[in-house]
Amino acid sequence: MELNLKDKVVIVTGGAKGIGAGIVKALAAEAAIPVIVGRNEQDNMLLLDELQNAGHIAMQVIAELSDPAQCVNAVAQVMARFGSIDGLVNNAGANDGVGLEHGSYQGFMDSLHKNVIHYYLMAQEALPALKASKGAILNISSKVADTGQGGTSAYAAANGARNALTREWAVELLPYGIRVNAVIVAECFTPLYQTWINTLPNPEAQLKSITQKIPLGQRMTTAEEIANTAIFLLSEKSSHTTGQLLYVDGGYVHLDRAIRGT
Repeated sequence: MELNLKDKVVIVTGGAKGIGAGIVKALAAEAAIPVIVGRNEQDNMLLLDELQNAGHIAMQVIAELSDPAQCVNAVAQVMARFGSIDGLVNNAGANDGVGLEHGSYQGFMDSLHKNVIHYYLMAQEALPALKASKGAILNISSKVADTGQGGTSAYAAANGARNALTREWAVELLPYGIRVNAVIVAECFTPLYQTWINTLPNPEAQLKSITQKIPLGQRMTTAEEIANTAIFLLSEKSSHTTGQLLYVDGGYVHLDRAIRGT
């Protein structure tokens, strides 16, 4: 399917690795112009070099998105180079394990800045350009807002907010023709996920236990599968889809675990 994303400028926060990198690569394959926004220049440049060596147009911006001023600067850099923004993918964040019993006020607030405040700030800064292009916003979210996990109050709260903001922005931005949707991720194998699983006793057994609970195929979702849905939602082929939370999770959240193995 031709998604008509050629030359569309799309910002992807946390775009250097994992799900973000998958979305960046999928955009480049559709001849869009992905902008990698991340705090680590080396990671950003590794992916940027890969894309440019393959003949794609792309850009990277170094930004610590928990700093509001750097959100402003990131969008300004994109506008200075391209003069337009057609899409924003809010993706950056991490499950940092700030719980209730052993958490703290400062830890909770810092986690919100890492995981949801910059979703708002990036959308607000990009909004004038998105209004001009009638672009799209895509928020990447997590099943933790639906299922809970234990010991991660801040991340759960952030993802609940991501979902709520998706619906709220879809309503507020209707007059401008800006569509806003979210992709909800459950168990997706990324470098960050690998790092986390390696902290557990007997990582291989733990990973097997998790995958056996995923109804469709008893396997992890891939970053490419998330990316394929993401670029569809960014494209005009989803022109009448807004305010939706799409679960790309192999049925993890909604299907009965008792059906596994069928």
